Amino acid sequence: MPAKSSKNLEQVRNYIGGEWVTATGSQEKITDPAVDTVIADMRFTTQEGVDAAVSSAVTGFSEWSETPVVERVQYLFDLKTELESMVDEISSTLSAEHGKTVAEAKGELKRGIENVEVAAGMPSLLRQKSGTVESVSVGIDEFAIRKPLGVYTAITPFNFPAMIPLWFLPYAVATGNTFILKPSEKVPLTAQLLFDAIDRIGLPPGVANLCNGGAATVDALLTHPNIEGVSFVGSTPVAQHVYETAASTGKRVQAQGGAKNFAVVTPSAKLDKVVPNLVGSVFGNAGQRCLANDIVIAVDSVADRLESKLIEAVATLQVGRGSDPTVDVGPLITRESRDRVELLVNDAVNEGAEVLVDGRDVRPNDLGGYFMGPTLIKDVTTSMDIFNQEIFGPVGCLMDAEDLDEAIDVVNSSEFGNASTLYTNSGDAARQYRNRVEAGNIGINVGVCAPMGFFHFGGRKGSFFGDLHAQGTDAVQFYTDKTILIERWL
Repeated sequence: MPAKSSKNLEQVRNYIGGEWVTATGSQEKITDPAVDTVIADMRFTTQEGVDAAVSSAVTGFSEWSETPVVERVQYLFDLKTELESMVDEISSTLSAEHGKTVAEAKGELKRGIENVEVAAGMPSLLRQKSGTVESVSVGIDEFAIRKPLGVYTAITPFNFPAMIPLWFLPYAVATGNTFILKPSEKVPLTAQLLFDAIDRIGLPPGVANLCNGGAATVDALLTHPNIEGVSFVGSTPVAQHVYETAASTGKRVQAQGGAKNFAVVTPSAKLDKVVPNLVGSVFGNAGQRCLANDIVIAVDSVADRLESKLIEAVATLQVGRGSDPTVDVGPLITRESRDRVELLVNDAVNEGAEVLVDGRDVRPNDLGGYFMGPTLIKDVTTSMDIFNQEIFGPVGCLMDAEDLDEAIDVVNSSEFGNASTLYTNSGDAARQYRNRVEAGNIGINVGVCAPMGFFHFGGRKGSFFGDLHAQGTDAVQFYTDKTILIERWL
């Protein structure tokens, strides 16, 4: 099939049945958050558009599911090559629509491509998750055979528009399913480029589809009778809605929710190593990631030294447009997001927190975008909203604890359980932490504990709804079901 480019990014389009099409729903403006300028128009997908995408995926499934897995993964090898050739183009577009730095965008895309590589090993992954026992009885052999189920959809967030779709799409199609992506309506241009790459590798029509839209489009996907499973990443209230709505119709669901992550620093930690690592964790991606350690707990005597070093490091961070290579922190995604984060800081200050580094009035070079500078506050307590809510902005909060036990109690008091990090040089402290902390991703001296593609992405408590997570062998199980074959030849 000849390539059909979506290069005219002023009009965002859907990709259905191997063709670029324009949706017919209400119109949305896509804005560069660094300069508050419209860079694209997008129409939302209606119920009829969702029906068309699902119909295409259902039709494509019958042939795709019968395609040998060793042939299916050849497309993923081609996709990896295409994405690697588009790194600069995708990263530039991602930076423009999201605001993150180009370097951050490149790092994100690299992690996405890593999942394409892992899924390309699907012949071996399927073998690992299948099984055979010969002679379970006299002359009888028993097999567990994994089979694809049909059409899957993923609803992905604004903060990682290249990486998170690639948590799902490669595994879904490699296992023999067909797939519909609904990216965030705030950042649809990156998905356009991902599907440019998909179009060029010549996947059969209907195997991979793209539907842009908002809440109504999401609900149409969640309740569609011909969709077998749903993947979601976003805030906890929406994750719970997705989980309950889709599960009530019999679908498989994996819904990654919000986070409140903690970094605990002990006196034995090497602060010269810890502080740069912490700063990257808290303020990278302007704090807009579910692995940001926005609460830092200093244990015992390390508090004063840690505070002074953090103040010094945070004050050096440069704020501006992501395309500027000297910039460390870009804008927030919308004006409403910035205002919400500033309000959390203001409320914390009114409740007794002290501002150490104040970025609330940072507006670099009169760009006009949704900027907030890196902000560091201390004397945060467990009763404050800024402790209990996901901040999703460039704000670090300092707390003190008398000992490791108290720090772990504070960590476990959160309703979330996404990630947590301990900085220490004590093996005993590390062992206690990893065994007692209630989080799905735990780092020891690692600020952003993002699992590699061959491990699943963890999450517990209010940070995850479902049984099987994204990535790795969890993805293989999520996108397939086991058929048990008991065989005897007379």
